[in-house]
Amino acid sequence: MIFLSEWIKACSSEQVKEGQLFGFTHNEKKILIANLKGKIHATDLSCTHANVDLSTGFLSDEGVRCPLHLSVFNLEDGCPQNLPAETPLTVYNIKIDGNDIYVEV
Repeated sequence: MIFLSEWIKACSSEQVKEGQLFGFTHNEKKILIANLKGKIHATDLSCTHANVDLSTGFLSDEGVRCPLHLSVFNLEDGCPQNLPAETPLTVYNIKIDGNDIYVEV
C-alpha cells in the first residue's frame, strides 16, 4: 500500500508568533502549529484523552498542556508527559518558505 503525502500551507509566521498556538483543519485533518522559543512544531490539534482543542491550551517548555485535564504533550515526539492522556499525538514534518509555514500531511 502506498501512502502519498503532500505539503499544505498551514499559516504565515505572523499567525503563530513565539509562544503562540494556532489550530486549523485541512480535509478533516485537525492540526496544531506551535511556536516554542522560535521553533515551529506541528501535531494533532485534538487531545488524545478528551478530544479537546489544544490551541486553547497552554504552551510551556514541557510542551502543550490540554486546557481540560491538564495533560502535557511533548512537541518533539507527541508523547504525553502525564495522565490522564496516554496516547501520543501525531507529529508532522514542517518546512518554512519565506513567511509561510507548511505541514506534510
